[in-house]
Amino acid sequence: MPTSPGHGGGSASDASQLRLSSVPLSGTEAWALSSAGPSGRRPAAVTPHGTSSAVVSATPARLSSGRRELGEAPFGARAPAAAASAASLTPRVLHMPSESELSVIAGGARGPSSDEGAAPTRVLWGTDLSVDEVHARLLAFLREYRDTEDTTVALYTRALYRLHETESYTLNVDLQHLRAHDADLYKKAVRYPSDVINLFDLAVNNLYTEMFPGTAADERPQRLLVRVYHLGACHSLRTLEPAQLDQLASLQGMVIRSSHVIPDLVDAFYRCVHCQHTTHVPVEHGRIQEPPSCARCGLKSAYQLVHNRCGFSDKQVVRLQEAPEHVPQGETPASITLVTYEDMVDAVKPGDRIEVTGIYRAAPIRLNPRMRNVRSVYRTYLDVVHIKHSDRRRLTDVPDATDVDALPPAETAEAPAASSSAATEYANPPESNPLPELTASMQAHIRQLAAQPHIYERLVASLAPSIWGMEDVKRGVLLQLFGGTKKDFSEAGGTRFRSEINVLLVGDPGVSKSQLLGYVHRIAPRGIYTSGRGSSAVGLTAYVTRDPDTREMVLESGALVLSDRGICCIDEFDKMSEQSRTIMHEAMEQQTISIAKAGIIATLNARTAVLAAANPVESRYNPRLSVIDNIQMPPTLLSRFDLIYLVLDKPSADEDRRLARHIVSLFYDREDGHDSDANDAVVVGGSDESLPLMDLPTLAAYISYAREHVHPRLSAAASERLISGYLDMRRLGSAGASFGGQKTITATPRQLEALVRLSEAHAKARLSETVELADVDEALRLMRVATQQAATDPVTGTIDMDLLATGRSAASRARITELARSVWELLQARDGLGPFRKHALLHELRQQAAAAAAGSGSGDTSDISEQDFDDALRRLQDEERVRLQAGGSSIVKVRG
Repeated sequence: MPTSPGHGGGSASDASQLRLSSVPLSGTEAWALSSAGPSGRRPAAVTPHGTSSAVVSATPARLSSGRRELGEAPFGARAPAAAASAASLTPRVLHMPSESELSVIAGGARGPSSDEGAAPTRVLWGTDLSVDEVHARLLAFLREYRDTEDTTVALYTRALYRLHETESYTLNVDLQHLRAHDADLYKKAVRYPSDVINLFDLAVNNLYTEMFPGTAADERPQRLLVRVYHLGACHSLRTLEPAQLDQLASLQGMVIRSSHVIPDLVDAFYRCVHCQHTTHVPVEHGRIQEPPSCARCGLKSAYQLVHNRCGFSDKQVVRLQEAPEHVPQGETPASITLVTYEDMVDAVKPGDRIEVTGIYRAAPIRLNPRMRNVRSVYRTYLDVVHIKHSDRRRLTDVPDATDVDALPPAETAEAPAASSSAATEYANPPESNPLPELTASMQAHIRQLAAQPHIYERLVASLAPSIWGMEDVKRGVLLQLFGGTKKDFSEAGGTRFRSEINVLLVGDPGVSKSQLLGYVHRIAPRGIYTSGRGSSAVGLTAYVTRDPDTREMVLESGALVLSDRGICCIDEFDKMSEQSRTIMHEAMEQQTISIAKAGIIATLNARTAVLAAANPVESRYNPRLSVIDNIQMPPTLLSRFDLIYLVLDKPSADEDRRLARHIVSLFYDREDGHDSDANDAVVVGGSDESLPLMDLPTLAAYISYAREHVHPRLSAAASERLISGYLDMRRLGSAGASFGGQKTITATPRQLEALVRLSEAHAKARLSETVELADVDEALRLMRVATQQAATDPVTGTIDMDLLATGRSAASRARITELARSVWELLQARDGLGPFRKHALLHELRQQAAAAAAGSGSGDTSDISEQDFDDALRRLQDEERVRLQAGGSSIVKVRG
């Protein structure tokens, strides 16, 4: 039986051979309708283009995010060969026949022996799914399904009312609701998503028009769009197999790269250069079939593509990588390409943890872009249908049906009413905000917790309860999780002050530093856990690589960029390379990372809090040395930490007994099948023994709510207390911390800024919008027990912040000055300019110092170290008094 050409409508006798279809974007396919006769044989494919058929517009994103290529059959079925040349309709438009046309089609489909009274059977192309049946069942689901909150009105009917009020066009449909209502229809939606989702679009638009008769389909600027999600169990990137092609899949992972917005051609516009005749040619199978000759004048190869009249859609390619906690031992993370369209573009950014629902696809790889030959191995990707941010999935124990999307910005201040909360969720499009809104009941529970006395102590006791002791360390880390209040004065000509708190843990091995970092990484909203030894400079910031698909140079984000607005946990911080330490300076203070390489110049945001752990160079912390000498870290980097804790293993019979009892109890709990972190009756010791602990989801939800909704400001009394506290810290340097006539610096403006951040974080822990005196007092106490302890001079026992700023205390600088004077006097006593042997001078100086100590009877047997002697020589060299020769082993006087 002959088929009609690709253009023009078929004759009346061809009505029995009619097949309707939509032509999608590249890499997708729309669903098709087919009329089957009583014999069940599928007629040949003919594409109608008559203007009398009704036109139902489809939203761009729907056709581009979940349609098979035309002519492909759904998995498990094979379309006839005639389907390959069967459609050339305009993309993004579904041509649906009217009821009268359907009756003509059905009548023409009947053979001579058919029953004239039998109703026509319409099935989806390549399947045995009845179009009318699936459409009716979808309408029944939308009209009848009710949730537990409000059983008076159907859930998705309320969602459509919400769409009408907000003039939105995206309806999120929970597939578990469909499964509970109609399990067979759920299976069909998973197996044939391209077809069922299109029918879902049609059913929603029909129901919307029925509910609001005054808003005709042609009067709305955009058709309603259905996005399905919550497939059930998420698939693993490693378990996807060819049997799942063209089926729905749900994946979890972390976004590592997103491309720029790509214009995707969907409709080509041609104009004849001779007679100016124009025509539209849709993109089929990713190709444009240019008309060989003009339809009006018949001139061959006369059409010219007019780019500014062509139709384009937004497209973005995203790379999704397996989350670090899901990677099997000994293997590298798996990754997959995601393709997003239209309103899904720019919905995610690198570092986001997402749960994505889409259609698993396979595309051929050409050996040469100019040739049609393809490889036998296909490249797989996922056409995205729905994106759900799961950054807080580790933080909250909220059911999937209630944390899909955040509320609009205007409604985040108040919890919606119970009757509309669920409908609001399904009526909102996916947001780029990775903080899903907590339910009204959970928000009320959090506020009740904040109103209880000793909430701060309870939060501290609930943080890493399996780690015994370290109360002050936990307090500082808890305040780091809350963070300060963001301040940006750049519009007023000022600068932006960071609100993130940086914490460094320095101490002996085996004191649970790494375990605390791992716990914070689990609870942090966005964060990367890395090691200083295994991290390079580009791995921490960003690196340039070549995209395997486009072969273009692209910028890959490193750990600090991926941790933007989160916490970056760095273990073995002291073992970082010198180049990596240099990059950390900008990231920790300016919170940006500047890149200029391979023709790419960019400034990336690294607004992350750094939680680092470092071990002493001698394995054990030496109390006779400063922190700088113990960990061999540049003082300019060390000064960027707000809190520096010395976590030392000090022998104590009572403390050791309590620690041993705690560790053994953890093993007993595991044998009994209990998790100590989730046990509300766990006793962590100290003053918090009687306080009940929060479980991990509640603690994480509390922190999430405080970070998102609480923004405390300093009160007048708190400001005065901060000023007086800062002045008291400064006075310590002039009262009794002077050596050799020099005053020590016991506080710097950086410490004052840190005090402000800590005070604001403590107010957040109480869910208070005002910083009070108690918050400032706790910040001052933490500063004394943490940073000032690390800044104590081991020689004089006094606090000297110069240790962190310059690496040397005031006493050390005075000692170097005195030693330089003694060296110069010794050189002046010798004849000539030299050279003089360095070791001989050092030996003579040590003899003089020992004789002076014996003569004074002071008993001072301190020796002159070689390091101090080198520093004294460098000072004389800077003053141009001496010059070093022979690699520094000989000294020559510059002037006598």
